[in-house]
Amino acid sequence: MRSRALRRPLWVWGTVLLIPLGAAATEGGMGRPITGQQVNPDAGIVPPTPGLVLSLASIYFNGDIEGSRQVSVGRVISAGMEATAVYNIANLTYVWDTGPGRWNFASGIGLPVQYTRVEVSATSNLRPGLSNTDSGTQFADVWLNPIIASYHFSETDHMALSLPIYAPTGAYNPDRLANAGQNTWTFSPTIAYTRLLSGGGEFSTLAAVDFYTRNDDTDYKNGAVFRIDAMWTATIAPQWRLGVVGGWIEQLQDDTGPTADKLHGFKGRSVGLGPIVTWAGKFGNQPASFSARWVHDVDAKNRPKGNGVAVSLTLPFL
Repeated sequence: MRSRALRRPLWVWGTVLLIPLGAAATEGGMGRPITGQQVNPDAGIVPPTPGLVLSLASIYFNGDIEGSRQVSVGRVISAGMEATAVYNIANLTYVWDTGPGRWNFASGIGLPVQYTRVEVSATSNLRPGLSNTDSGTQFADVWLNPIIASYHFSETDHMALSLPIYAPTGAYNPDRLANAGQNTWTFSPTIAYTRLLSGGGEFSTLAAVDFYTRNDDTDYKNGAVFRIDAMWTATIAPQWRLGVVGGWIEQLQDDTGPTADKLHGFKGRSVGLGPIVTWAGKFGNQPASFSARWVHDVDAKNRPKGNGVAVSLTLPFL
């Protein structure tokens, strides 16, 4: 089978551009995913052309948990929180030489740096001498994707299966309010689907469940989190698409541990929606693609409710 992906070489790198960041219920109000930011163009497609792909992405998020709600931030229990994060990641992905058949495979690694600013309101156990505002720029948790397996049902319908893993390599101090690392391993079985539409548009969706290990420094274990993102785009000009992107995050289990018990499990959710614009062309003789989006949280519980803005650039070195 010769997939339609072969005739769209500039759009078929969405699967390798899975961007980890976070704001779900979970410890600190900040989990791995941020609403509507995980799905990308052609999310269900690994192309048959082998080679190395570089993806650069940056996400700005600002949101707050209203002061009437308590939240655990490290060893602090706060009534209310405002959080700002600027998450920058370089993803390197290798597409394996498996030819133009039904299956294609890839592997990837993401190296992130994050600026974080957290301001909390009244606290019950802030250590003497520490401010209720903290900020810093630090290395975040490395993201690994050992295998991405993409199956091409037809020239228009494609699916990808993967198991991203987040390693606790980022900076973390339980006595700080702002941490780029989360001090937990996270395993995220993921399925993505793409349908290529006539006229050059597409519909793509991505669903996953995040499973967290226990944070040994705080004895806090995040409950499993389900998330699903979807996007629809249509061609508006040569090389340009415009569309809508949205996401839903739902925590399936209560958090556990002494602090989580005080917060009655701190189980939460979020729903967001916004526009997305994408471009595909060439920088000189080098194929490239670019996307930008804005996602507004229309509903949130036990997590910062706010806005996320993301830009990404993908360069395949074939």
